Amino acid sequence: MDAETQTQATAPRLKTNLDTSFLKLIAILCMVVDHVGTVFFPGYPAFRWVGRLAFPIFCYCLTVGLMYTHDIKRYLGRLAIFAVISQPFYALAFHPHDFWENLTNWNIFITLFFSLLAIYGVKSRKWWWFVAGVLAINLLNADYANTGIILTLIFYLCRNKPWLGALIYVLSYLPALWGGSLEDPLALVIGGHAVGFEIFAILAAPLIFLPTHVEPKIPKWFFYAFYPGHLFVIFLVRTALRV
Repeated sequence: MDAETQTQATAPRLKTNLDTSFLKLIAILCMVVDHVGTVFFPGYPAFRWVGRLAFPIFCYCLTVGLMYTHDIKRYLGRLAIFAVISQPFYALAFHPHDFWENLTNWNIFITLFFSLLAIYGVKSRKWWWFVAGVLAINLLNADYANTGIILTLIFYLCRNKPWLGALIYVLSYLPALWGGSLEDPLALVIGGHAVGFEIFAILAAPLIFLPTHVEPKIPKWFFYAFYPGHLFVIFLVRTALRV
């Protein structure tokens, strides 16, 4: 039994979905659809709608990881390392024509790093870490910004009350029902009314709050390496297509 398995065996059993490898697979598939749509099919918002499921699932898995990790410093270190590794690939994939200007247009690992730092501050009652995480995300204008903090707080504080977590999670996205704009090409237009495309994140709720039992055996490093890897592939394809 490895250290991670031992930690899961001794940590409190959560009442939400612990099938995190399966969830991460769903998240990275949605993420790829989102990124492919962003780069190659900007006129088709359905790609971006599918992508709204990815970030909440990543934040949930981050929160589960916090509960079960045996070494928070190593966990934060992995996120930091891949944030640095991923940054040039992120800029190349989405801004190859103005790479240097967008090198500090921060990737999702930055958001996850500071979200984890903040929620660790709540868990350990070291509130300065929470404040540091919130300030850093806002000062750096990281991808998804405060959404990462809000989601991890919901998942952590409601970890043993799935019904309450699901309710607050859904309510947090309901403002999108009247927050859309007809000028936004990503909005869902129903009868002349624009719904913000963030509303599709609600579809991730059943995956997060209802247990599944798929449990694929996938090395954790795969998910870390996949992010910069798929960004590099997108860069290569758009370079070949001269997009």
